Amino acid sequence: MGGTYTAVVKKSGEWWIGWIEEVPGVNCQEATREELTESLRVTLREALELNRRDAREAAGDGFEEEPIAL
Repeated sequence: MGGTYTAVVKKSGEWWIGWIEEVPGVNCQEATREELTESLRVTLREALELNRRDAREAAGDGFEEEPIAL
């Protein structure tokens, strides 16, 4: 599940807010930039695991996995 993703972050008032460009729905808000980075990392990991589980369940039995590089 490795890889590199792009976090778009900014300070908005008292909060740091951020999004992961490549994965819709992965966004967070925290009091510090460091907390935001960690929250984005955890949320991204959870989203990828959920997407992986959903894809495998949708495929049912007899599927194959194939790595795809860009």
